[in-house]
Amino acid sequence: MSHPLPYGVFATPDDPRPRTGVAVGDRVLDLPATVAALDPSFAPVVAGPSLDALLAAGPSVWAALRAALTGWVDAEAPVVWATDPSMRLPFTVADYVDFYASEQHATTIGRIFRPDQEPLTPNWRHLPIGYHGRAGTVVVSGTEIVRPSGQRRGPDGPVFGPSQRLDIEVELGYVVGTPSRLGEPVPLDRFAEHVFGVCLVNDWSARDIQAWEYVPLGPFLGKSFATSVSPWVVPLAAFDHARVPAPERTEALLPYLDDAETEPWGLDIRFEVRLNGHLISEPVFGGMYWTGPQMLAHLTVNGASLRTGDLYASGTVSGGSPGSLIELTWNGRDPLTLPDGTTRTFLADGDEVVISATAPGPGGSVINLGSVIGRIS
Repeated sequence: MSHPLPYGVFATPDDPRPRTGVAVGDRVLDLPATVAALDPSFAPVVAGPSLDALLAAGPSVWAALRAALTGWVDAEAPVVWATDPSMRLPFTVADYVDFYASEQHATTIGRIFRPDQEPLTPNWRHLPIGYHGRAGTVVVSGTEIVRPSGQRRGPDGPVFGPSQRLDIEVELGYVVGTPSRLGEPVPLDRFAEHVFGVCLVNDWSARDIQAWEYVPLGPFLGKSFATSVSPWVVPLAAFDHARVPAPERTEALLPYLDDAETEPWGLDIRFEVRLNGHLISEPVFGGMYWTGPQMLAHLTVNGASLRTGDLYASGTVSGGSPGSLIELTWNGRDPLTLPDGTTRTFLADGDEVVISATAPGPGGSVINLGSVIGRIS
């Protein structure tokens, strides 16, 4: 049997030490305790208190541990199960980069803010646009999100106060395992040598703060206050049945981004977004214009090095249906009516957002990528 075997970090009421674990269905396998009993050779890379050592170990160790875990679970070996686990941030975030890889999202945002111009900027189809975020404010699912304050545009100039246009962004995050050397770009075909797996991301966005500050250097305080990630990192090896070709490109790509002759790394991932328990959107990832390998290649093409624990995210996923409230409400013009009769343009205090995702698995099965949850306080 094939298992997705996502990795995370947990603690339990009777043992508060963070340690590594693997999700198997709705149970969590205690990884250090299990390898101590069944194969101590893996102990150095699963010791915890994070996934950092495993991420740094590289593809051969990733594959060997995955094969061992699959064998133990299938054979019903005496693995150690955690009792009442609570999840922690799974890895130490080294750097954080956020991209803008959805053509649907970029086009809609362009139409909202530049209605009399071409929605996409001239460079958009030639390179994956991104910006460097703040690694220190990446938080695990379930962490309450404090509404940020900052400058925003007022009728007579800037005013200061809590954001009035707090938004979500449904994203997929790529978690880097193996580092690279400074000055050496990572080509498309080495993506799987460096990226361990993916997680779900909600890149919270204060749209009013962002709108006032972003010219000319782009996002800053409107984005850096919090980014939530799911507690589980799903290995790339789990997606063999979910890989799809990238969409047809309308512009010729420069050689370092040209993936016409490389393995397909589009991913047939389907998201669900719930606001206070109500389903409001179902974005799909399969049609993203830029793929994980292309984003990584562009991130490093200038020689920037990778570090274990680097996180880069796709930007808002808006294929199928929008992955942000700014799109769902057309920047607040068209309020969203929830099934309970309340309306929203942007998030209110007390709102809870749950983003979950699935992907195809072998034999018609479904891979559950878990969820990322945040509540506005």
